[in-house]
Amino acid sequence: MAGTHTLEFTEANFQSEVLSSAQPVMVDFWAPWCQPCLRLGPTVDKVATAFAGKAKVGKLNVDQAQNLAMKYGIQAIPTILVFKGGQVVKKINGAVQEPELVAALTDASK
Repeated sequence: MAGTHTLEFTEANFQSEVLSSAQPVMVDFWAPWCQPCLRLGPTVDKVATAFAGKAKVGKLNVDQAQNLAMKYGIQAIPTILVFKGGQVVKKINGAVQEPELVAALTDASK
């Protein structure tokens, strides 16, 4: 389902891939049954390709990572969190357009 540059985040790799990352990280909290999430998927894949080598972009299935969804207060999906230095620097709710995702990741890359 995910594009070539889109990572899969899990509870097992979240610390190493997201919280300990030297690069900014965009995490798409989603579920396979969520229609808005499925519509957002190709946009997330495009952003992942555009930022390859500059930032990490990936998806976290909330059904398989309920503890992380609770920890970060995810109450509706899709929700995008942008991390920098292990901290959330931006939260985006809903199926948004590509420019909003690009802007959030660009800001985190500064």
